[in-house]
Amino acid sequence: MEFAGINALVVGLKKSGMASAEFLAKRGARVRSTDIKPLDQLPGAAELLERLEIPFAQQTPEVFEGVDLIVLSPDVPADLPPLEEARRRGARVIGEVELAGPYLKGRTIGITGSNGKTTTTSLIGHILKEAGVPVQVGGNIGFAVTGMVEASRDDGWNVLELSSFQLETISEFRAHIGLALNVTQNHLDRHHTFENYAAAKGRLFETQKAGDFAVLNAEDPVCVKYAEHTAATPLWFSSRRKVTPGAHLCDDQLVLDGKLLMTAGEIPIRGRHNVENVLAAAIAAARAGVAPEAIAAAVRTFHAVEHRLEFVRNLSGIDFYNDSKATSVDATLKALEAFPGGLWVILGGKDKGLDYSALREPLAAKARAALLIGAAAAKIGRQLDGAVPLVEAGTLGAAVDYGYRNGGAGDTVLLAPACASFDQFRSFEHRGEVFKQLVNQLEPKG
Repeated sequence: MEFAGINALVVGLKKSGMASAEFLAKRGARVRSTDIKPLDQLPGAAELLERLEIPFAQQTPEVFEGVDLIVLSPDVPADLPPLEEARRRGARVIGEVELAGPYLKGRTIGITGSNGKTTTTSLIGHILKEAGVPVQVGGNIGFAVTGMVEASRDDGWNVLELSSFQLETISEFRAHIGLALNVTQNHLDRHHTFENYAAAKGRLFETQKAGDFAVLNAEDPVCVKYAEHTAATPLWFSSRRKVTPGAHLCDDQLVLDGKLLMTAGEIPIRGRHNVENVLAAAIAAARAGVAPEAIAAAVRTFHAVEHRLEFVRNLSGIDFYNDSKATSVDATLKALEAFPGGLWVILGGKDKGLDYSALREPLAAKARAALLIGAAAAKIGRQLDGAVPLVEAGTLGAAVDYGYRNGGAGDTVLLAPACASFDQFRSFEHRGEVFKQLVNQLEPKG
């Protein structure tokens, strides 16, 4: 759409909101901005708005009036009453991804899923870059999509991590290659039901066209269902059985399009779920034109993404791992699966309406104790009671200290909280950084 002269409102002034405001202003829109927080609590926003001469008002129902276009940041619920009223008045309400989509040059790979998005997105970007393919990576990580438009090129690829929050507002945005890694219980505080959450992720495939590819987890019933609602060609991945067309794990061998790609032991990041991420990434990279031998070579040089099963240090025989990005129960289950036992697991944070009882059996099998922190500690404690020793640590510092003091050689202190971070931290990144600082301050025993 043409933006010159239209009245536009940007809602939410974090990374994507600021990028959207600048994108619209440069294209001649009359832009206003709003956020539920005052401007002095929004890092970087005041300087940007002053430079672009964009007015700001703290969010009230009145700020949504008199606009033709409303652009939502991902953390703004699309069902707010003022937004519903704005739609009735004829305003177009979209998200930042939809705003940027028509202006991105080249082709796009979109990655969604409850877990593994960041690792798989980063891995695909790494493979394409190592193979000499022009590529840029962003979306839910790195650059906002609107901030990628200027650097996009006709012969390049845009590799985007896409959350349910970003996908629920798309209508025309198109991924030439779309990936769904898995869909498990998450963000029910925002989407209200699992069905709504799954449907939001499914939008990625509903907007694809003939000639596109949908890379789907053959072992996930929700992902399998997405194949029924896309014009794209389905490609499958599985770590449990042979699937075609696509990629699978056979014993310890990764097979891509019927031919050996590499062995699982060559993958430098731990966990069965990361084998699945490599399978999915390999399919996408192959469809983007990368040769199998180049894919395997790039995988061998890929390192774990920060805050995703990130090894921090070994001290007095105890390993410390930072999986602060494990903000759902399923993500924590995958983290637990990556270790044989001897775990001191730090759980807790801001609850997202999840059921933690699925953690009972694996914690009973592998954990020495669950160290509970944050606002969700009481709920988690009730649902895990009797399955594993529980320690009400309260804070991350106390949990790290307890695990270290009581752990022995061969044990692991694992931060895999199954919760959002916003009760005690600014973000999961902030939580992970604090964890690493705490661990690196520990002194050797004895």
